[in-house]
Amino acid sequence: MKKHMLALGLVATFGLNGQLQAEEGLKDIHVYKSPTCGCCTDWVDHLEENGFKVEVTETNDLNPIKIDAGLTPSLASCHTAFVGDYVIEGHVPANDIHRLIAEAPKAKGLAVPGMPAGSPGMEMGDRKDHYQVLMFNESGQTRVFAEHN
Repeated sequence: MKKHMLALGLVATFGLNGQLQAEEGLKDIHVYKSPTCGCCTDWVDHLEENGFKVEVTETNDLNPIKIDAGLTPSLASCHTAFVGDYVIEGHVPANDIHRLIAEAPKAKGLAVPGMPAGSPGMEMGDRKDHYQVLMFNESGQTRVFAEHN
């Protein structure tokens, strides 16, 4: 009986440890941005402040990255990132990325089109525009994932 319980305990421990390692790996995010974009740098800071390990690649030609990621022009913003198998486009709040990872929906990624005032990295004093975080699929179809004021 003791051996059986020990075996179950080891399986549970290693299984949980593997799950934690997998979740931890999903906190690694790779951001592609312009070297001169201050709002993109501020968004990277926002991610780091919210538990993400961020790798940044600076480039003056983001269009090929956006095209390869399957982004349509209507979803575009100033930077593109990748976390796990998901694409993150624009000023998506870190808590929405954490939610995406936790829920793991069948989707291509999340996008905040444009650069809405008040979104992470786009702080402008008291100004906060209403904006939506869109979840999109391989075909570019979207649905609202979150709304922010």
